[in-house]
Amino acid sequence: MRPVERFAPSPTGLLHLGHAFSALMGFDAARAAGGVFRLRIEDLDAGRARRDFEAAIFEDLRWLGLSWPEPVMRQSARGAAYEAALARLGAMGLVYPCSCTRADIAAAGGAPQEGAEAGPPYPGTCRPRTGGRAAPGAPHALRLDMEAAAARAGALTFREVGAGPAGETGEIAAAPEAHGDVVLRRKDGAAAYHLAVVVDDAAEGVTHVTRGEDLFAATSVHRLLQALLGLPAPIYRHHRLIRDASGRRLAKRADDVSLAALRASGWTPDDVRRAVGLVRAGP
Repeated sequence: MRPVERFAPSPTGLLHLGHAFSALMGFDAARAAGGVFRLRIEDLDAGRARRDFEAAIFEDLRWLGLSWPEPVMRQSARGAAYEAALARLGAMGLVYPCSCTRADIAAAGGAPQEGAEAGPPYPGTCRPRTGGRAAPGAPHALRLDMEAAAARAGALTFREVGAGPAGETGEIAAAPEAHGDVVLRRKDGAAAYHLAVVVDDAAEGVTHVTRGEDLFAATSVHRLLQALLGLPAPIYRHHRLIRDASGRRLAKRADDVSLAALRASGWTPDDVRRAVGLVRAGP
């Protein structure tokens, strides 16, 4: 089976060297193995996604010499697929409504700690198995009951062929419990990242996922959702992050280091490859 790599940026800003590193690494790996490189637009954030940023993504990637099959998948057109996945999880009793705000979660400083990917851990206020209940009539997100989900799935591993943030490689034991009850659908009705990414990778037949080491920990959540939904598990390659001169991770808001700015200043695609430590593979 031919390998399928993918690059899935969000059109909420301009691409920078870190994005170029992921895209080039995935493209080179697919080409070397006679596989397919796909582009996916992750535009679920309707408040920040912009068509001009999407156009810039296409322009930057083509300038780098990348190509991909058309049409390109856009997450904004995938609502039915995400709802179907949520319905399956709901039928298992693994999803519950949560009306908590960020302020509510932050205020519950003494609540049991479950871990979280960013910000304070979710205290389980609305979790039904502990007597919680979402506020009636309030806007609500949908969360995964992590304890019940992990118990149903059992022990899981994922295959890492990169180096992970601490040099991890090989079969890695998944630890989704550290993330607590993750959000699967936001209050605005859009699918959250964790759910959308596993549903879309499966739909596109993705066999290899190349991305930054900042997403290494999230792979445990993705592996859990794949197991619960009966989806195939890709092979993962997490690479080092590209940082600026001060050691900070590059961000989309730093327009001065965007690919568009570098191109305008006279950089070539080979300059980009050298900057991120990649040697051009083949003609």
